[in-house]
This record gives sequence, structure tokens and C-alpha cells, in this order.
Amino acid sequence: MLPDRIFSTFQTASQGMAVQREKIAAASRNIANANTSSPVGSKNVYRPQSVKTLAPNSVSFKKVLTDSLSSLKRTDPKHLEGRSTPVRLQGGSRQGMGPSFEIAESDRFRYEYDPNHPDANKEGMVRYPDINMVKEMTELVSANRLYEANLSSIAAEKEIIKRSMQI
Repeated sequence: MLPDRIFSTFQTASQGMAVQREKIAAASRNIANANTSSPVGSKNVYRPQSVKTLAPNSVSFKKVLTDSLSSLKRTDPKHLEGRSTPVRLQGGSRQGMGPSFEIAESDRFRYEYDPNHPDANKEGMVRYPDINMVKEMTELVSANRLYEANLSSIAAEKEIIKRSMQI
């Protein structure tokens, strides 16, 4: 049980890093495909992507809290009075504690007039993904900094564990 508590910081930080890694990848794909045209009706059209972060659900937190309380050693029978029989998580997995994500694609497009372009429609308009480069670059920098923050929390936790072993 104690190793699960020690490594829960690593698990949460790694899930946070996975979210930021995906945000960096989505922003990079958007930037790379900002000027990719496609004819109307084509199945090979690039759709701008965004990463939606989902908070951990309250059921997972409740399970972890219940598991933590049930593992306490009682030194006095009055401790945790009124609790029913202890509930334990099977396997001790903490995968639900950190953030999760999903990738959303949008059907927003911008049109530019270029009658000589091979993907132009009858009116001479070419369809491109509607990607705001400033927003994508901001997302890229922000995700990179949050990724580094998660790395820093892992380094701090490693230092705490190392120092606790020296005592």
C-alpha cells in the first residue's frame, strides 16, 4: 500500500505529461496543415484538432480515499469509529486519479479566392482548415511549460524519496 502512495505522484505527473504531449502534437499537426487545401467533398480533408482535458471523476477519488482510510492501523478502538467494514481497491491501480483527454476535430474552414488552384471550386474558392496560428503557437508554448512543470514535480518527488532514504 505504501509504495502505491509513494508512486501516485509519478502516476499523476505522467498522466499530466501525456495530456501535454498530446496538446503539443495536436498544435504541431494544426500548424503543419494550416495551408493544406482540399476540394469540397473530399474525404482527405484535414480538420483542425483540439485536446479537451477531462478532470478525474469523483468516483475514482472516493475509491482512493476509502482505500487509504481502510489501510490505516488502529492504535485505539475509538479511531475511525462508526466506519463500516474496510473497502479495498483490487490491484491498487491509481490510473483514474490524473487528468485524461480526448481529441476533438472541428469542421471549421476558411475560404480563399484562387481560381488557378487545382482544388478551387466553381466560384474559384479554395478550402483550407480554419487555424489561428497565434492561438496554436500559444497552445504549443503553454503545453511545453506545463510538461516541464510535471517533469519538475517528478524531480522534486525523486529528491524527497532520496532524502527520506538517507534518514
